[in-house]
Amino acid sequence: MSGLIGAVSGWLGSATGKLKAGKKLLAADKPAEAFPLLAQAAQSGLPEAEFLVARAYLEGRGVPPSAAEGARWLERAAAQGLADAQSMLAALYIRGIPALASSLTGAAGAASEATALVGGRPAAALFAAVEGAQPDFEKAVLWSRKAAEQGSADGQALLAFVLTSGPEDLRDLDEAERLYRLSAEADCPQGCLGYALALMRKAKGPEEYGPAAALLVRAAEAKLATALYLVGVLADNGHGMAQDGAKAVRYFRDAAQLGLRAAQTRYGVALMQGRAVPADLVDGESWLRRAALQGDPDAAAMVGDLYARGGDLPPNHAEAAMWYRRAAEGGHKAASRALGLLYLTGAGVHRDPTEAAIWIRRAAEAGEEQAKHDLAGLVMKGAATTEDSIRTREWFEQAAASGDAIAAYNYGVCLAEGLGVERNDNEAAIWLRRAAENVVNAQYWYGRMLLDGRGMTANPAEAQIWIAKAAYAGLTDAQVLLGEMLISARGGTRDHTEALALFEKAATAGGHVGAMFAMGALLGGGHDVPWDRPKAQHWFRMAAERGHSIAQQMLGRYLARSLAGDLDIAQARMWFERAQAAGVDVTADLASLPTDDVPPDVTTGTDVAAA
Repeated sequence: MSGLIGAVSGWLGSATGKLKAGKKLLAADKPAEAFPLLAQAAQSGLPEAEFLVARAYLEGRGVPPSAAEGARWLERAAAQGLADAQSMLAALYIRGIPALASSLTGAAGAASEATALVGGRPAAALFAAVEGAQPDFEKAVLWSRKAAEQGSADGQALLAFVLTSGPEDLRDLDEAERLYRLSAEADCPQGCLGYALALMRKAKGPEEYGPAAALLVRAAEAKLATALYLVGVLADNGHGMAQDGAKAVRYFRDAAQLGLRAAQTRYGVALMQGRAVPADLVDGESWLRRAALQGDPDAAAMVGDLYARGGDLPPNHAEAAMWYRRAAEGGHKAASRALGLLYLTGAGVHRDPTEAAIWIRRAAEAGEEQAKHDLAGLVMKGAATTEDSIRTREWFEQAAASGDAIAAYNYGVCLAEGLGVERNDNEAAIWLRRAAENVVNAQYWYGRMLLDGRGMTANPAEAQIWIAKAAYAGLTDAQVLLGEMLISARGGTRDHTEALALFEKAATAGGHVGAMFAMGALLGGGHDVPWDRPKAQHWFRMAAERGHSIAQQMLGRYLARSLAGDLDIAQARMWFERAQAAGVDVTADLASLPTDDVPPDVTTGTDVAAA
């Protein structure tokens, strides 16, 4: 008996015995008890023990985590030819976990990143990046090649990844495809994923995605996030497999739960839209928000849209601005424009035309066509820089030369106003005439140029034709100008009734203050339309309340003289004083105000031209 006990004791005291005992304790989920035995076996130079000690340090199981110690023991095992250690070391070098190799020091915090890499096969490090890490592809090639040469499916997948996605001087797509195929044949999930991507690159179209789809499904069964996402995309589009929206959403959900931001975006959109899944705005917004916080600019822009537009979720422009900024800083051009428009209107942020121009300029420079027109509007209002004027004019000139009618209009305006280019009425007229065939605003501008004789001989009759086209297409400024022409017969036609109808459209639908005043003037008498002084007073008040100084004077006269049946000397005085503050000479009006409630016997009209 004593001999048997001694034999057992000797066996337990050997490095091999300690390794075996340590592995049993690991299997029993007792890492703290296993580690001392494994460490003693590793000190004896057993490569498997060295590998298990390395994993313990990298995972922080049974010992405080230490990337430096983990890498040191991993290198010892790899140097002795252990393929698993070689593969894992290659994976760490690909991921760029800080503080690798025996010379590493100060690796605090790196172990938490390493833990995620070693919780399964070493090739699980593929197809994902660690923010801020610096890969060492040369060492990754060294160790993955050693593992691959031993027939390691993980090593083959790792080496293929570097040959596909590493630096240009290391790439070899044919060799990478061969290695991925070997790895896939050994049923390595990462090999299946890599080989599927290789086949998709070679396919002439989605109709040839069938073999790749089958490989992706195998990789997805191993819960690889990228594979889950790609199967979802293929199922959504019906490429390589039957189209199945519900199946696609399930795969997007599974990949999203594993943290893949592209999947989080797709799953969030599906929930928002109720595509193949019950609509859930709150949960959908939550997934979009997660993707946005991971740096997905599309998701951030969508969250911004949700808060800006409101709808089923309450509008919150301040929240929208925050998400638009995140998306814009990520290069999202539509979000840049949206943020600029918020600054332009002061919705959710302080109103700042300069800041608005910065973001709208970014969007325009990124190719957002509407932003170019927004920037042109800022230029015309004097809210942009000289450089913006020049850049805007260049954009429109180039687009106009290629036949873009809207750009031709904008370029014509730049020439007519001297925005970013020396003023040139002759060239402006040419470009505006080209654009007038298709662009309503160009019809108005070209009509004005004809009316004033800018860049061509004045022709009021033809000008009226072009201005009328724009007016009857609904352009407010054109309606007002045509109305004035019909009052004065400038253009050959006099029609006060039609002018009244045009002014009413511009005043009611367009909110044009000058048109409101003109309505009051026409209805107040002296024109070829029936008098209606109560309505006239109404329109004078509408214009006066919006700051029209002559309308303020006329409203004061109506109230002081009871021209529409209302007598109010105090209000009349207030409106006269407002008109006076705006620079209108109302000295006689103020002097004529009575001291009692009896209005003076005076009837006064005015001319629409005062508008």
